[in-house]
Parts: sequence; C-alpha cells; structure tokens
Amino acid sequence: MKPIDTTTIASRTPLLDLAATPRDLRKLDEAQLPQLAQELRDETINAVSVTGGHLGAGLGVVELTVALHWVFDTPTDKVIWDVGHQAYPHKILTGRRDRIRTLRQGGGLSGFTKRAESEYDPFGAAHSSTSISAGLGMCAARDFKGENNNVIAVIGDGAMSAGMAYEAMNNAGANDARLIVILNDNNMSIAPPTGSMSRYLSRATSSATYLHLRDIAKQFARKLPKQWERRAARMEELSRTYWSGGALFEELGFYYVGPIDGHDLTQLLPVLKNARDAKQGPILIHVVTQKGKGYKPAEDSRDKYHGVVKFNVITGAQDKPKPKAPSYTRVFGDSLVAEARKDARIVGITAAMPEGTGIDILANAYPERVFDVGIAEQHAVTFAAGMAADGMKPFAAIYSTFLQRAYDQVVHDVAIQKLPVRFAIDRAGLVGADGPTHAGSFDVAYLGCLPGFVVMAAADEAELRHMVATAAAYDDGPSAVRYPRGEGTGVALPAEGVPLAIGKGRVLREGTTVALLSLGTRLQDCLAAADQLAALGLSATVADARFAKPFDKDLLRQLARHHELIVTVEEGSIGGFGSHVMQFLSAEGALDGAVRMRSLVLPDVFIDHDKPEAMLAQAGLDAHGIVASVMAALRRDVVPIVSGLHA
Repeated sequence: MKPIDTTTIASRTPLLDLAATPRDLRKLDEAQLPQLAQELRDETINAVSVTGGHLGAGLGVVELTVALHWVFDTPTDKVIWDVGHQAYPHKILTGRRDRIRTLRQGGGLSGFTKRAESEYDPFGAAHSSTSISAGLGMCAARDFKGENNNVIAVIGDGAMSAGMAYEAMNNAGANDARLIVILNDNNMSIAPPTGSMSRYLSRATSSATYLHLRDIAKQFARKLPKQWERRAARMEELSRTYWSGGALFEELGFYYVGPIDGHDLTQLLPVLKNARDAKQGPILIHVVTQKGKGYKPAEDSRDKYHGVVKFNVITGAQDKPKPKAPSYTRVFGDSLVAEARKDARIVGITAAMPEGTGIDILANAYPERVFDVGIAEQHAVTFAAGMAADGMKPFAAIYSTFLQRAYDQVVHDVAIQKLPVRFAIDRAGLVGADGPTHAGSFDVAYLGCLPGFVVMAAADEAELRHMVATAAAYDDGPSAVRYPRGEGTGVALPAEGVPLAIGKGRVLREGTTVALLSLGTRLQDCLAAADQLAALGLSATVADARFAKPFDKDLLRQLARHHELIVTVEEGSIGGFGSHVMQFLSAEGALDGAVRMRSLVLPDVFIDHDKPEAMLAQAGLDAHGIVASVMAALRRDVVPIVSGLHA
C-alpha cells in the first residue's frame, strides 16, 4: 500500500486526524509512527483529564498500541487487552476518538473493552488474567473454521500472578497453538532491556529463520539417543536462558522473545512483524514499559496515576472534592487496626488491592500481619482458610465482584469446613463509572445460600465499625460484612466497635401501615421514603435488618403481624435477602393472610455505567422508587414526588 505523502499536509494536519481507524493508520509510513504515538499520548492525557479514569496503564502502552494496529490486520486479527484499563489509546485509534470524552459517563464509552462497543474489541474484559484463555479459544475457533488470522493477547505482569494465566499457557503450549502473547512488564519485574545486544537478540530470536532452525534442532535432537537428546535440549535451554531469562515460558511450550523496550518502535515493529509472519506458536513477547510514560506527574506518582479523577493537564493536580465523611474503605481499615490491637491473631489478606480495600492501613500499623498474595483470589481464600484452620483470625478483604472468582474455594475450603474466615466485601452494590463488571451485585445471593455463613451489611459507617468487631469476635464459622464504595453518611463514629448480637436487626422508626425493611446502605433512602409516605398520609415503619443471614425471625413476625405491607430493600440481585425473607414468611403462612410483601432488588439486567444516583434511580432503589413501589403494592395512585414533597 502506498504511504501517504505528508510533505504538503504534515504542517497543517496532525497525523492522528489521518488515522481515524487502524485501516487509515496502516497507510502511514513507518517513519511517521513516533509522531503519531506522541499525538496519541497527548490525546489520551487530555481526554482523561476531562473524564477521569485509568491513565497510567494506557500511557504505558501507547507505542505498543500503535505498533499492534500498524503491524496486524485488525479487526480480522484479534487483539485482546487483558483487564482493559490500558485500552484508552486503543479506543482512540479504533474509530472512537470523537466519543473519548464521554468515557465512563452515562451513555458514553465504557472504561474497559466491550464487544457491543466496537468490532475492534473482540473480547470484553475488566477483570484480570482472562486474555490468554480467551485468545486460545479464538485460536481454536479459527483453526476449526479453517481461517488464518492472528490472535494476540496483551497481558500485564501483575495479571500473570493469577493461576488462570498459567492454566491457559500450559494448554496453549500443549496444543502448539498459533497464539501470540505479549507480556507487558511495567515494573521491570523480570529484566529490563539493555543496549544494542538486547535489541539484536530480541530481533534475531523472533525471526522466522531462528524459529525454523530451532524446530529443526528439536526434531534432530529427538532422533538422537535419549541421553544425547536430553543434553542437546539442556544446552539449548541454558544458552537461551543466559541471554533472555525466558526458561519458564519455554517450559510451558512458548517461544520466548525479549525483553524489549516497549517504547522503542524500532524494536517493537520488527519483532511484531516476525511474530506475525512466523505462522507458528505459541510465542511470548516480553515487552518492558513504564506506567505513566510521557506524563511527568504520572511518572512521579507512586501509583503512576493508575486511577484518577478530573485533573489539570499542566500541573497534574486532581480535582478531588473535599470528602464530607470518611470512606467506608477507610472506616474498615481503621476498625480492623483497632481490633488487631486487641487480638494478635488478627491478620489481613489482600489479592493485590491493599489500598483499594483498606488493608494498607493495617499494613502501616502491623506490616508483619498483612499478606498480599497477588491477583489470585482463589489462592487468597484458601490461604485464609489454612490460616483459620491453624488458629489465626484472617480478614480476607476482597471486592465483591472479585470474590466471585473464588466461589468454589469459599464453598469447599471455607464453608463446608466451617472455618472462621472473615470476608470484608468492599464495593458491594453499584459502583458508578466502573459499570457492571465491577458492580457488587451478587454477593448476598451467592453467600446467603451457603449453610453456616453469617452475612452482614452495613447501613452506615458506624454500623460498619460494629460489624468489624462482630466478625473479629465470631469464631463459630465464616462471616462476611459488605459495604459500598465511596463516602459514608457522615454519622458520628463510635470510639470502638461493639459486637452485635448475631442475627438481630433494629427498628429506627415505628409506623402502622407499611414496613420498610432495609439491608445495608439503602436505609437512608428508606427513611427518606418514609418521610414522603407520611406526607401522603401513610405511616411507615423503617427497620434495618443488619444481617442477611441469619436474619431476625422475631422482627419479621412482628412486622408481618402489624402491617399491611412489608417491603424489603437491598442493593443486590434477585435471590438475596428478600428471597430468604419471602421463603420464611411463606413457610410460616404469614403471606396467606392480610399482609402483602414486595422485594426491591437490582433489576435482572446489567446496568451500564453512570453516576451512582442515576443508576439507583434506574433500579428503583432510591426514595422515589421505594415510594412508587409502595403505592403500586397498595393499589394507590402513584403521586409524583418532587424534592421529597408530593405534588
């Protein structure tokens, strides 16, 4: 294809304007790609300064993104971005630049790869370590259909700490699949590239000639007597490992190439071309990058600006509003430290999310009592079970959506053995801009069905402090406390947590007609709904269940006996708290009489990213939605609610 002649237009037209899609990008000359990469980096910085989001990871793969789309025939060739938070530059180059400033906004682009969004997103991902498995599946589908496209999985070194990545690599190596895996090493955790020798070796060891000669050598070695075959293989491995350190990947059946400088297009392009043209595999290309590359505030930041809110491009200062109350994560961390002071057996476990879960607060106070196991939730749960079996009091702090990845371990290794592992479930409920991949929608349902589990949900930060103390004191089996993302309600925090009576709720307001039974942070909207119902002439009781399991049966019997309608409200899926309440009341025969019941849960859809208040309104779980449900259940006309007053 003839390159674009830029002699007359380069001075007035940015190259990024000429590369609206990868097909356009591939018309550019190789010499123009560094300029394009710089423009792409600038556009990414400017876009995220407006929307907030994940910045550092994307800046680290700008050159790699350009190189991939220039070398490979995307979307026919499939590029799968692991996790997806590094895919903002990819989105800009794949026809979405005009919408990039809608990133993570209601109705806008997702912060992760999404199949429904673009043909250039062959696989959606927001959790780590899925890319190699998905890519291998695409390879198998390609071969079954007799097609010939390339499949490239881009995975970070952090994601390589998950067992799933190695399961996929083992399978790919055993099947000799024609798959390309790019290991994006942004912590220099294996070895950085140095000098011209590294550049030469990376290019040479990825060439078709080298791969072909190695295959010939392996075939020849197999014809030797066994002792000579083993010696030949060992010599080849030692000579290669001396230069590259890739023996682990070679043992899994991959051709290892690297490490190479992921910001040097003169290294990236020939290696990717060689991998593309090799038509054999699997191949692993080890690319070293710098998170936050090219933006000094990000380069100088401890987390390399992994996740940011809106910021000033010139200074890097983030537009963080002053919090009105401490975050639930902070309250959990502080409360855990307070319990750890009283009990030396308390330890914290995190799966590569110490700051996100508040475990870093415990680490600052008692570093020897915190264990970060990497992105390995399955291991984290069984590791915690092992500690509990030997008399420790482990708190496994894991986001609700990530705990899903370890469900068999929760059942088999914890629940069946009745081990007192304490699960601190952060990000329970809807999570705003991160969308459905990170929403904690299912934990009440998937834990509440397990025999012997104690499941608590904090209505506010004071309740969370008490529930941490409750979990610390409870030794009869597994327990969990769920709490949301973001700031608390601003209630006064007690000096220390006091263990709650297991399975007992509380009544905050007494009424006569309607009983609103809340689980977790929907309590504030239940109280607001009660005010609105009072204005409409309906008296409402408001109760806080506190425990999804075991729940307060005596409280339920009272509510059923003295009210026309019971409404349970929870920020979770169907099959959760409301389902258990309905099952109990049905078995008691309470629903055969005058009392009616409604269960308000998240709708049976994955709610797209938006502002939290908009998502709750869509789900019908805000005060207005609760009132509307009550009025419908009582067969009254729904009266419009304006600013908490009836029209």
